[in-house]
Amino acid sequence: MGNGHRTHSYCHRGGETPLLGDTIPSHFENIVARFGEREAVVSVHQQRRLTYAQLKNAVDELARGLLGLGFQKGERLGVWSTNHIEWLLLQLATARIGAVLVNINPAYRPRELAYALQKSEVQGLFTIPRFRTSDYVGMLIELMPELTTQNPDQLKLKEYPQLRRVVLIDPDQPEQTARPHRGILTWPDVIVASKGINPARLDAALLALDIDDPINIQYTSGTTGFPKAVVLTHHNILNNAFFTARAMHFSEQDRLAVPVPFYHCFGMVISNLVCLSVGACLVLPAEHFDPLAVLQAVQHEHCTALHGVPTMFIAELEHPQFPQFDLSSLRTGIMAGAPCPAALLDRVIRDMHCAEILIGYGETEASPLTHLTSRDDSLERRTETVGTNLPHQEVKLVDIKSGAIVPVGTIGEICFRGHHVMRGYYNDPPATGKTIDPQGWLHSGDLGTMDADGYVRITGRLKDMIIRGGENIYPAEIEEFLFTHPKVAQVAVFGVPDEFYGEEVMAWVQLRAGEQSSEDDIRAFCKGKIAHFKIPRFVWFVDEFPMTVTGKLQKFRMRELAVERLQAGARTEPA
Repeated sequence: MGNGHRTHSYCHRGGETPLLGDTIPSHFENIVARFGEREAVVSVHQQRRLTYAQLKNAVDELARGLLGLGFQKGERLGVWSTNHIEWLLLQLATARIGAVLVNINPAYRPRELAYALQKSEVQGLFTIPRFRTSDYVGMLIELMPELTTQNPDQLKLKEYPQLRRVVLIDPDQPEQTARPHRGILTWPDVIVASKGINPARLDAALLALDIDDPINIQYTSGTTGFPKAVVLTHHNILNNAFFTARAMHFSEQDRLAVPVPFYHCFGMVISNLVCLSVGACLVLPAEHFDPLAVLQAVQHEHCTALHGVPTMFIAELEHPQFPQFDLSSLRTGIMAGAPCPAALLDRVIRDMHCAEILIGYGETEASPLTHLTSRDDSLERRTETVGTNLPHQEVKLVDIKSGAIVPVGTIGEICFRGHHVMRGYYNDPPATGKTIDPQGWLHSGDLGTMDADGYVRITGRLKDMIIRGGENIYPAEIEEFLFTHPKVAQVAVFGVPDEFYGEEVMAWVQLRAGEQSSEDDIRAFCKGKIAHFKIPRFVWFVDEFPMTVTGKLQKFRMRELAVERLQAGARTEPA
């Protein structure tokens, strides 16, 4: 796996299998030729199933429809939707003609949507009518009142001069979607537009594609300021998915339950493309994460793999009906997106039968996976590290001040270089230059250590590090320890301002169902087991945490709420 037992925190992995030199649609056609009659996707909530041959036909029809609407290679099409088959069709159809799919978070509200559309200069937008309390059409009309009066093929939107088509998808009845306003097209309109396009144009479009063409724009989570638009290519994400599938020992025999959102790299690349890259079946339990729906889907569809962020696995394990389900079909999966406590991994292996569950690490700017554990790794490595870098990737850890590579076992910032590094941030060279240095290294902002075999342990975010009286404290370490408390279901640790020490340690704790505890109990559990300066000064018990739609804890929001309440004199009250 590279340079053996190293003394410095640098690792390059070659690979017996070369990088794929295909575009996404050319690789997909090869898979369809091999596994056309196998199930490709099952959408439980839509009660729909497609084989690979059926999926290809639907993708080609939609791709012809996009051409019929006038979309071309390099143009940007946004999708603002929860998880549905139509999302997957758009992912593949845009790649088929070389258009750039722009993933828009379905939790976005008008101001955030406006930013995403303008930042990426989106020329077409596909959206659903509604989800729960979100009225997507209403929000669109709020931003673009012209949609109520203009013709759909002659849109001239004052605030969005690039946007010329808005299309509504009703996943419950895609073939009968009705126009809610004059200027909005529907899914059936796109299918009608496909009728006038000769299939030979699709073949020509395929030949015009290059592996390094931009194919996707993902928005970073934007925990500080507005999110950035990450530009990824066929080569970036297809290889990331393919080598992830190989690490999982995935094949056409596997069936993956996908509760993570498609708009996120975890869903689009490490779920959708992972399956499609090898002919496996994609199972959608629900349009938005629902732990009960996941458990039902795994049992009824005999899923062999399950993905999720730690909070999702916790919600599934803690569901009151969990003991009633037969999950014995499970073999593997990936837990990623946030630190994965050892105690949680133990429960997933034991109680969910995921004996080969892998821990993954990466970021959107790296397509997204950079590290995975292996099913052959010891339990210690699978619970305490994120594994080694994927094949054909480089990683190094550097001193946060000097930039020099640090010795093995020393904390440094994690940096990546290779085929998986993004093209850049869309139309933002200054931000790109701050993230990717002149030597091509992507600086992650994450801190970690590397051992002599290249295994990386994450210690926290550069910006999340707590500095208390000159001591560097890494929240992930304290969270890992507190998670071993038998009453603790979930925990988040972060720093709050302190006049004397600069910062103090705060822990938000969610207890397991039916349990009770106190601030003193938690501190007593820590005493003598972790350094005194790491023991939380403040322990707040909460019923829930502020989270992103992907299930990541929003520590910046917790910190804001904590500071407000502390300043108001609430020392131990839950937020």
